[in-house]
Amino acid sequence: MPARFIQIHFLTAYPGALLNRDDAGFAKRLPFGGATRTRISSQCLKRHWRTFEGAGSLDELNVPPTYRSRVTFERHIVAELVKEGLPEMSVRAVAEALKSAVFGKSEKAKAKGGEVGGPVETNQVTVLGEPEVNYLRNVARTVLAELTDLKGAEATVKSVLERPGKENLKTLFQASGLGAALFGRMVTSDLLSRGDAAVHVAHAFTVHKEESETDYFSAVDDLVKSDGELGSGHIGNTELTSGLYYGYVVVDVALLVSNLTGKPQKEWVEADRSLAGQVVEHLVRLIATVSPGAKLGSTAPYAYAQALLVEAGDAQPRTLANAFFKPVRPADGDMLAGTYKALAAHVHELDEIYGPGGVRRMVGLGMDAPLRDRLGVEPGGTLAQLASWAGERVAGA
Repeated sequence: MPARFIQIHFLTAYPGALLNRDDAGFAKRLPFGGATRTRISSQCLKRHWRTFEGAGSLDELNVPPTYRSRVTFERHIVAELVKEGLPEMSVRAVAEALKSAVFGKSEKAKAKGGEVGGPVETNQVTVLGEPEVNYLRNVARTVLAELTDLKGAEATVKSVLERPGKENLKTLFQASGLGAALFGRMVTSDLLSRGDAAVHVAHAFTVHKEESETDYFSAVDDLVKSDGELGSGHIGNTELTSGLYYGYVVVDVALLVSNLTGKPQKEWVEADRSLAGQVVEHLVRLIATVSPGAKLGSTAPYAYAQALLVEAGDAQPRTLANAFFKPVRPADGDMLAGTYKALAAHVHELDEIYGPGGVRRMVGLGMDAPLRDRLGVEPGGTLAQLASWAGERVAGA
């Protein structure tokens, strides 16, 4: 029997970085357990995992992508149809009418500068999968072939979309793309299917009190310096933080299988779970090795996880964040050892009260056998082995 939920807990340390900024340019923070912690938002984490392009990326799965943009109609419908030789003004008129039909009257054309036939953009970032975009492009072709007067674009678009027997957006397989299948999408359109996120991501936070300092810096004007001037070209300051972060991810396997296969959730066990297993395997790798981070050029905020704990089971998921409700203090100057101790004690108590609720595997730096026994985990070996094990718990291999 495959696992209903996969829970992924990670500990990652970053020195001298500004991983996720607020609107004022400072590190994001979170009050927890009476102490302020440094935080990385779930949106930041998800974006970096979703858009990573190196080895082990989600793109390697060859699943239709998700476009999150205001210019999807302009880039993937207008530009493609114009490239095919169709008249640009007609294409733009039809694309505007199609956009309004899909997203409602609130998305009616707001041409920049009052220009007719300007860029076809939505007022907000929209989430569309590649199959949906291909479908809408084909609808636009049909409308253009039938249209005799641009004033009738809206009526013709409506007629084509409502044509009996014509496949509609809600019947498309993997219509919203891989990104939306994992992280969901919110839509109010009657034509698009709302998608619930199958992967739930918590905000990561430091297991200890925030550690930060203000970094004063100057930029020297090289050309002026060659003339003997000593002054700098720019003086400024920025915030730098360091810390050991706890992060938590839950994969709702039934919903993930449903989102990927189109099967009802209640039929997830009988469905083909092979792709879902591959997704989980890739996700475990990404969580452990892909870093978020602003100020890349001046802080190089790249790190691999210090530890990764994966749980597979059918019980209601529960975070282990409360292991750090009381901020961790270094044990003999070793923050990681103190964190392991707090985590092991919390897991042990949870198991005694509620039972283990599943099986666990863990990989980590500086772990010993007594610690693994306290956590109730078997040695996880390498990251590749741990990721493969998690994928197998889903695929049922």
